[in-house]
Amino acid sequence: MLKKNGKQYLVYIFLVPLVLLFFLFRPAVGETPKHYSELEFPELAEIQIPDYEKFELDNGLKVVLMEDHELPLISGIALVRTGDRLEPAEKIGLANITGDVMRSGGTKYHDPDELNQLLEQRAASVETSIGTTSGRASFNALSEDLEDVFGLFAEVLREPSFPQDKLDLAKKQIAGSIARRNDDPKDIASREFNKLIYGDRSPYARTIEYATLDQINRQDLVEFYQKYFHPNNILLGIVGDFDSVKMRALVEQKFGDWKRDSNIDRMGNLPSALASPAQPGGVFFVNRPQLTQSNVLMGHVGGRLDSPDYPALAVMNGILNGFGGRLFNQVRSAKGLAYSVYAVWSPRYDYPGVFLAGAQTRSETTVPLIEAIRAEIELIRNEPITPAELEYAKDSTLNSFVFNFQDSSRILSRILRYEYYGYPENFIFQYQRGIEETTIEDVQRVAQKYLSPDKIVTLVVGNAAAIQPPLSSLGPETDVTSIDISIPKPQNS
Repeated sequence: MLKKNGKQYLVYIFLVPLVLLFFLFRPAVGETPKHYSELEFPELAEIQIPDYEKFELDNGLKVVLMEDHELPLISGIALVRTGDRLEPAEKIGLANITGDVMRSGGTKYHDPDELNQLLEQRAASVETSIGTTSGRASFNALSEDLEDVFGLFAEVLREPSFPQDKLDLAKKQIAGSIARRNDDPKDIASREFNKLIYGDRSPYARTIEYATLDQINRQDLVEFYQKYFHPNNILLGIVGDFDSVKMRALVEQKFGDWKRDSNIDRMGNLPSALASPAQPGGVFFVNRPQLTQSNVLMGHVGGRLDSPDYPALAVMNGILNGFGGRLFNQVRSAKGLAYSVYAVWSPRYDYPGVFLAGAQTRSETTVPLIEAIRAEIELIRNEPITPAELEYAKDSTLNSFVFNFQDSSRILSRILRYEYYGYPENFIFQYQRGIEETTIEDVQRVAQKYLSPDKIVTLVVGNAAAIQPPLSSLGPETDVTSIDISIPKPQNS
């Protein structure tokens, strides 16, 4: 009996691993992948805006508070009504450097090393920057360290020291970036395309040069800061694990005695987006003989987010752009003409944006690619889209929009942005309703109204010898204009 049981045991020992191996290594059986048009979107989640408090200090500082007790964290953003579009043309780079050295240079009470150490000890951060249309200061802290970190944040915003050595370092770093700015063909294409769209003297396209960098001194930083950094020119938002009554008292304590500036210009007269004549169309080329592929950008001046047609234009984006869009399906997948391809109506909050189509392709397929993108632009203008395309574009656009409101920090950021640019509080829901109400006729109407094939600027960064057929074959009267991207040398070189 024992012997028999022993044999049964041995059989069991060998049989079980074999069965396990069979199941582990047999071919996987799964569902057949679905075509993108067969994908089913879950029911759209409703955007929920948490309760928040808005108030204004006597000195004009506007504040938005939004409590969120999910994690013991607090963050804040101060938006300052300034921007590099307001810097003098002979000192391009001034705003960028001012925003950098505000933080890197420390304050009148804490030098840079002390400031860094105090923040590192608390796993906190304070950062500053100045972009095209706004200045920004931010902080992140644990709830238990709020008072200390918020005090340092207020110091950086109110009492920056702008030491000369940090200015010199910032200028040296920017000089290095100027020297390297032609290393990446995508950067070249983006920079030169903006110049063609807006004009090379436009505040939305001009670039820092050694000559403008050399003109910037410490007094310029101080004066730029003093012109714009005042409480009645700032919007402050704070979100996280705090009590609003106590937070309001802390804001009053740290900022209430900051004197307002009665001379503040609320930026009612912004510089024109087209400060110098832009190109009305044409083909432009940057020759980079070392490249084996072309970077192509095509487009023209666009519009603003507050356009009543923006929702329909966003749906048009969904037809042309993204995975499942016409350009992906036709230009990339069906014709194999691009590694990546896209087309978007890209508006701005308070100045005209652009309509932009772009792609990367092999040198020898550059001309067929451009022709294919042109054909898709003409098609959406001249023929109605299908009901299936409309439904897919609306669903995907609305679903992606909802992701902007997944947490309190993102929601606060949106609220601040709309407040900063003077948009209505219900702009979020206006946009949603506009998408939902968009029709096939609306898409064709806005495509015909806003897409202008005769005004499209085409820029190619690539290898002239390898682009065959040449760009001149794009039309019987196509003149190809070469762009010089050589970097002017420093004056002291």
